[in-house]
Amino acid sequence: MDFYQRAGIVCRAIPRGTVASYGQIALLCGKPKNARQVGYALNNGRLGEEVPAHRVVNSRGLLSGAAAFDTFDMQKNLLAGEGVEVLWTREGWQVDRKRYGWKHTMQDAEKFRALFEELGI
Repeated sequence: MDFYQRAGIVCRAIPRGTVASYGQIALLCGKPKNARQVGYALNNGRLGEEVPAHRVVNSRGLLSGAAAFDTFDMQKNLLAGEGVEVLWTREGWQVDRKRYGWKHTMQDAEKFRALFEELGI
């Protein structure tokens, strides 16, 4: 299994105007305990081309990937450009995951699993 290939596929599927957590991506990849590995892969360019990394937030909706972007506010600006409201809190820039979180279905998870099997990853 190539976890990074799987994570890249899942990240590319995050709909515009929504966010997903590192843990959610890991879960959809079949490795629910690998949330930190998703973050590592995003920060080190291991997920391939055209991955919308700005749509990935931590479990509380905090924008935690600033180091991976050209400017400190780039992730916030990209999300805002997609209609995602990003608010300043005591903890930092935050998205309401209940409102903007990607609500994937079991059918989505099954499609990913079938695709991973088909690709041999």
